[in-house]
Amino acid sequence: MSETAPAAHSRGIVNSETSASGAHGYAVAVASDWSEQVRGWTGATTPFQDPVWIETWYESLQGRAGLTPLLVTARDRATGALAMHLPLVIDETGRRRIIAFADLGLTDYNAPLLGPAAPRDHAGALRLWQAIRHALPPADLLSLRKMPATFADGPNPLSLLKGVCPCPLNGNEVRTGEDWEVYHRSLAKTVRKELERSWRVFSREPTTGFRIVTEQGEAQRVLAIMARQQEERMRSLGADYRLDEAEFDAFYRRLVERGLDRGYAVISALTSGDEVVAALLGIRDAGTYVMIRISNAGEEWSHCSPGRLVIDKTMEALHAEGCRSFDFSIGDYDYKRRFNVEPLPLLDLTVPLGWRGLKGAVRAKLVSTLRRYPALDRRVRDIACRAVVFWRERRS
Repeated sequence: MSETAPAAHSRGIVNSETSASGAHGYAVAVASDWSEQVRGWTGATTPFQDPVWIETWYESLQGRAGLTPLLVTARDRATGALAMHLPLVIDETGRRRIIAFADLGLTDYNAPLLGPAAPRDHAGALRLWQAIRHALPPADLLSLRKMPATFADGPNPLSLLKGVCPCPLNGNEVRTGEDWEVYHRSLAKTVRKELERSWRVFSREPTTGFRIVTEQGEAQRVLAIMARQQEERMRSLGADYRLDEAEFDAFYRRLVERGLDRGYAVISALTSGDEVVAALLGIRDAGTYVMIRISNAGEEWSHCSPGRLVIDKTMEALHAEGCRSFDFSIGDYDYKRRFNVEPLPLLDLTVPLGWRGLKGAVRAKLVSTLRRYPALDRRVRDIACRAVVFWRERRS
């Protein structure tokens, strides 16, 4: 894998063993060879920072034009204890050279991986950040998006920095508690009755059922069908769809290949014989499950709401296995609210590293500000859409 990675020195990155900054009590190393780094990383803060996810991301996206892996490790200078890993990339696909998380729309929650030396207050976070900034290669803009403010055992150190702003996107989380029936009864009566009706209608059909897929070959078959169903759905809506691109498709296939047997990747499905009526792909870390892809067979099965039904049955099955946190991930959709999700605020940190990055930083600040005023945000978006239509009509 590493032999096909872009040459580090040609992009302004040096090997980790020769890049060290001792500023303010932290030694920071950067590297571009993910295969030599990621497998030893620990301290996952969300399921998206599991080494399986990160390693699969770099392996699948390493050949994409304009991207260079940028792996940052910070340690306490005196003790050598880990403070933070940052899975980043240098993105040169546009006019600017941007340092960002390894994401490209695949990673819903971006975050550092934390060690015992991670700071827990603003002063410590600032010292660590200054050391990291000193070690980063030249770029126009630093754009760290979709970060949770806190983790299970403490704050996200990056959330303590000056300049952090609310992200326009948010997560959606359900904490069910210990009793599944109590949670289910907490749903609106119309929602609960509709789920019960949908299951009765669906299960009346011959050879129908729900299951968690555990066999690798069947999991890959369901994943391929899910991809096809999702593409057909998105194309019919005229939406921008990228998951059929080779690198993205490879990412999901490898994720299931590596994560299924260890319970990290979870595929669940409603089936009728060999037909996949609805499918759901998620990732799991102990008691937390995050949904990342969903599809259904379309109009033929719409009478039993297969999308909502596969979510409900998956949650029930995983609750029986010990899951208590069910994350519907980013995206503000009505079907998520029906399951009583609570919004999970996310943060962005956008820092200009040169004059070419100023425009991007100002734009990010404007978007964040508008996020705080929904009515004004809707008005600005409406004006922008009208302007786009106007100029398109003039050009045609």
